[in-house]
Amino acid sequence: MTDTVVLSDLKTKHRAMWASGDYPAVAAEVVHDLGDDLVDACAVHPGQRVLDVAAGTGNAAIAAAARGADVVATDLTPELLDAGRRVAAERDVDLVWQQADAEELPFADASFDVVLSTIGVMFAPHHQEAADELVRVTRPGGTIGLASWTPGGFIGQMFATMKPFAPAPPPGAQPPPLWGDETHVRSLLGDRVTDVRAELRTLPVTLFADGEAFRAYFASRYGPTIAVRRSLEGDPDRLAELDAALRDLGDRSLDADGAMRWEYLLLVATRI
Repeated sequence: MTDTVVLSDLKTKHRAMWASGDYPAVAAEVVHDLGDDLVDACAVHPGQRVLDVAAGTGNAAIAAAARGADVVATDLTPELLDAGRRVAAERDVDLVWQQADAEELPFADASFDVVLSTIGVMFAPHHQEAADELVRVTRPGGTIGLASWTPGGFIGQMFATMKPFAPAPPPGAQPPPLWGDETHVRSLLGDRVTDVRAELRTLPVTLFADGEAFRAYFASRYGPTIAVRRSLEGDPDRLAELDAALRDLGDRSLDADGAMRWEYLLLVATRI
């Protein structure tokens, strides 16, 4: 199922950014385990109605459906949903795929037992609007589960590295890694949730032999990195400076075992 969604200029650019490169490869090769981790933390079980917001290719959605839940996976970018459909078909897992804006979900109040997002809703530009939607569509007593990169972790550092080279963000847009700050997320959800459980975890990443391997991979596959590099195409010196900074970040982040440790916040709460 794919609904037509009318997008603002900002959301159209956002959708195009995530359709660029090859995020399905990143989802499959780098961050796949985060979906299982979040589904486990939310204790998803058969018969529950589950919504995955900003699902991308559905790492969490497919994991939830494999556990017997009735799942809807949504994302702003239909190209990612198409890739997710193919993965689900290969695994013989049934779920619904629907294009939707995380800041304006097309579902009635209290429609789902579990609402989750794995490094997805954090990229919606207006944090409070997105958080309000997460809460709105969760039934009282239901579960909200989020996995988000932290500001101080590797991906947070990558965004901080790219920031001086990137165009100014649109008015009102907030930095994605703020969703990895427990205080920020508690403020967004407010007194509408209880039993908040938050834990900092790390994702071991062993795909990259050195900083250059990381830089090249993200420069060709990861939408936000591609967008910043494209903005510098008319300034080769600045582009080279950015590439050097990303290369250095990758080299500094490899430990003695040849692994990176990407920190994320896993937060689970109960809707009041």
